[in-house]
Amino acid sequence: MSATTEAGAATGGYDRRRKELQAFDDTKAGVKGLVDAGVMAVPAIFRHPPEALRELSSPFSADAPAAIPVVDLSAAPREEVAARVRRAAGTVGFFQVVNHGVPVELMAGVLAGVRRFHEGSPEAKRRVYTRDAARKVRFNSNFGLFKFQENNFDLLESAAANWRDTLFCELAPDPPRPEELPEAIRGVMPEYGAAATALALRVLELLSESLGLPGDRLRELGCAQGLNVVGHYYPPCPEPHLTLGTSRHTDPAFLTVLLQDGMGGLQVLLDRGGAAGRGWVEVPPLPGALIVNIGDLLQAPRQQRLVQERGAPGAGEPGRGEGLGGVLLQHGHEEIDEAVRPHHGGQRRPAALQERHGSRVHRALLHQGPRGPPARPLQVAALA
Repeated sequence: MSATTEAGAATGGYDRRRKELQAFDDTKAGVKGLVDAGVMAVPAIFRHPPEALRELSSPFSADAPAAIPVVDLSAAPREEVAARVRRAAGTVGFFQVVNHGVPVELMAGVLAGVRRFHEGSPEAKRRVYTRDAARKVRFNSNFGLFKFQENNFDLLESAAANWRDTLFCELAPDPPRPEELPEAIRGVMPEYGAAATALALRVLELLSESLGLPGDRLRELGCAQGLNVVGHYYPPCPEPHLTLGTSRHTDPAFLTVLLQDGMGGLQVLLDRGGAAGRGWVEVPPLPGALIVNIGDLLQAPRQQRLVQERGAPGAGEPGRGEGLGGVLLQHGHEEIDEAVRPHHGGQRRPAALQERHGSRVHRALLHQGPRGPPARPLQVAALA
């Protein structure tokens, strides 16, 4: 085949795929809309390449859940709690916290609210369906649905959308008006965001103290000035072996606080050393717990922790929920990211898709001050 013919085929594939993506996006109904319409097969735009799915089929060792630390924040003395948080942040970068002060009823309430929204009226969802990043409240499916590298048709052909819908709420520093929030979450989202932010600040304080710094050091740097709450929803999937709920990624923020429901499927890529080697470890749902992920902006380069949702639930699959996963909260600050550039040869660290092999708190960041308004928020993720 000539180069001209190959280029024409690539262009045709690009155009065809973009039309399929646009047709899906134009429905403003998300993946849940496909399920409600009775789809019996996963559309091509959601089918992940075999190599991306192959590693998911490998068995997990029986002690894999033990690789994710559990930290009791009510334990004493405080110095020991700080040491445990630092150890979890420095060795795994992903840990569960219990006795964290966020009421169980509030956690259940925000999960229920996110579920009500995603399973509610299609008209209500269409009213907030947008890809305009300037909107404080937005609903859509796959944030980067159209973000493909220009002139890279191989990437376009291999990239796949995720079987997931998302409700995104920017709650700080400038919160939306109450009437901008969907009715399903209006009464619970701000309260949950405040409670989860208090927890995030507590963790940042413990990290500061464990490094011999004043407890308010990270707060002063603006690490918690912004707040996003993200509610993911994974509708039942007719062919869950062909797609993913969330592709591998890292979190471009200082800290993520994640509330899972009981569905499971969250995985973290860890290097466990020895014979165990490197592989995906499932993060088991722990009743009453919240998950803390140390984000990219508290990581040294090449230490970001990859996370993914193992797969979308199968329709009628035993033991699987109707698609609710959890709620995510993240804090960040654009100027902090700029501030650490001199410590990395002037190179800006990648915000996502870079593996972390053990996550140490980046000390250089702790000694720089913000020089501008917050641009990246604390993100509280509620997976629903």
